[in-house]
Amino acid sequence: MMKQILEATNLCKSYSNGSVMQHVLRNLNIQIYEGDFTVIMGSSGSGKSTLLYALSGMDKPTLGNIQYRNEDISNYNNDKLAVFRRKHCGFIFQQMYLNDTMSVMDNILVSGLLVTKDRKELKKKAEELLQAVGLNEECYHKFPSQLSGGEAQRVAIVRALINSPEIVFADEPTGALNSQNATNVLDVMTDMNAKGQSIVMVTHDMKTARRANRILYLKDGIIIDELNLGMYIKGDQERHDTLRTFLEKMGW
Repeated sequence: MMKQILEATNLCKSYSNGSVMQHVLRNLNIQIYEGDFTVIMGSSGSGKSTLLYALSGMDKPTLGNIQYRNEDISNYNNDKLAVFRRKHCGFIFQQMYLNDTMSVMDNILVSGLLVTKDRKELKKKAEELLQAVGLNEECYHKFPSQLSGGEAQRVAIVRALINSPEIVFADEPTGALNSQNATNVLDVMTDMNAKGQSIVMVTHDMKTARRANRILYLKDGIIIDELNLGMYIKGDQERHDTLRTFLEKMGW
């Protein structure tokens, strides 16, 4: 049985739009497990990204509790949330948010140095991770503008992993990539998960979603159903068909 890392109970998130309240998440319950690759799907406006930001401590819920290894982080102030994110979470976004004035290596090191001051050891780890995602020494001193989209996203993956997070949160990480670069990035993330990395990803793309072992479907701020696909196997047509049938049932 997989061990639970994160749990949200009766999670609500609302925004005020003038005199009108917009309820994005509605008494939502979710559990995230060690070594799990969970994908959150749903139509536009269903609350996918809002849920991701709440679970990762990037945004505070309006109501409800979020427990990380049985510690309630729901009422942490901004400083405590920042420490929590640095220690336990990695982030990969559709827009890479790399600093254009810094080299690839410095973009990664600046994140790692928030946790450790051992620059030499951190650089060694960064080099190992860059090589693991297929980026050689030629890339280390390049600037983001000199990278392809796929290369930049792989740098963002390394930056997300540099502090050895227990959970990596990804918001449409392949949305801005061409087909080949998207496949390359998904191969890296699938390999990460096979080695035990927990991943929570938001996507609208079925090819991306089928890499997960677990699909949660959101509608109007509520998880209405989930699908367990098991371990990813390349070229598994039955997996593809099972996911498509599930999504069609959800009205996707």
